Amino acid sequence: MRTVSVSEITKNVREMCIEANYFLSDDMKEVFCEAVEKEKAPLGKQILMQLEENLKIAGEDKIPICQDTGMAVVFMKIGQDVHFVDGSLTDAVNEGVRQGYIDGFLRKSVVKDPIERINTNDNTPAVIHYEIVDGDGIEITVAPKGFGSENMSRVFMLKPADGIEGVKEAILTAVKDAGPNACPPMVVGVGIGGTFEKCALMAKHALTRDLKEKPASSYVGALEREMLEKINRLGIGPGGLGGTVTALAVNIETYPTHIAGLPVAVNICCHVNRHVHRTI
Repeated sequence: MRTVSVSEITKNVREMCIEANYFLSDDMKEVFCEAVEKEKAPLGKQILMQLEENLKIAGEDKIPICQDTGMAVVFMKIGQDVHFVDGSLTDAVNEGVRQGYIDGFLRKSVVKDPIERINTNDNTPAVIHYEIVDGDGIEITVAPKGFGSENMSRVFMLKPADGIEGVKEAILTAVKDAGPNACPPMVVGVGIGGTFEKCALMAKHALTRDLKEKPASSYVGALEREMLEKINRLGIGPGGLGGTVTALAVNIETYPTHIAGLPVAVNICCHVNRHVHRTI
């Protein structure tokens, strides 16, 4: 049994919130540089170069990449042999978010109630997803999610007869409807299978997968490549002003589902697709 003080979680989450908002992850840097080279439209290339300059300034000056510093989404994989002490784990995660957003001078965008709309003034609470796994490790992923792209996300409850072609059409429909509102070039997370809520969670988690990491299933990999190509043929382009790079990547997760259903969720993220991983 491994004993871990929740103060260690607070410390790491604080640092990760700031890191995710100041710096682009390595996988995103790589695909972004590739996009600058691939973009064929002069205006699209100009926009990408401006975004690249913005990223450089944010990193050098330690300021947020974007004014929308997002709602903190935290994924935690916790080994079943870990015992947390010195307080509540959930409180510790939220304390890390609170410290990160205050100390990092990040915009506080969370309201306490969806109708009354009173700001919490520290960007808490976070949206936290726990998963219990074997061993005594702790994996933390912090993914601040801006709402320009979040608002463009969709869930489709397809019929099994719709099949793979129905899935493709759902993805393209979500991206076409999003257009410039998702701050392209975008990253598209897709969840297929499970239930209404499971496919949405998979789509969100898919956005945090390293963009250079191949999926376990060969058919999923082929579908990702096909959808990326088709999305980039839509002509939405950087900033929604036309071009050949509308998406930087398509990441897909799947899960078993009921014989009567084919749930599909599309969670779109803007060109920064913020995510930071740590193992402690």
